[in-house]
Amino acid sequence: MRLTEVTYGSAKAIEGYGPGFFRVAGHVLRGPCLITPWDAGPWGGFADTAAPLTLVDKIDVLFVGTGSSIAHVLPAFREALEGQGIGVEVMASPTAARTYNVLLGEGRRVAAALIPVD
Repeated sequence: MRLTEVTYGSAKAIEGYGPGFFRVAGHVLRGPCLITPWDAGPWGGFADTAAPLTLVDKIDVLFVGTGSSIAHVLPAFREALEGQGIGVEVMASPTAARTYNVLLGEGRRVAAALIPVD
């Protein structure tokens, strides 16, 4: 079997995670964070729709990581984003991080809003 290394160019890939943090493009981010192909920084959690809404017309899908296990997001959070044309896919944070990286490697217009694992 031939394996091909995935390259992301200048895009910000999620390199790792652990209790309370994510490592993105060589930097450690603590707490909830919003990760896009061009930036990564803190996010205010599910009450914060302002930061993800700045991504309108820049992304098609936001992967929402709810921590160690999957959980529901507030309907108002989902409705605010979907009402502006951003798809919302909710999953556990490890799964959201992997999915973001796979689709980022395909050149898709994606971002991730992640709650850290315990």
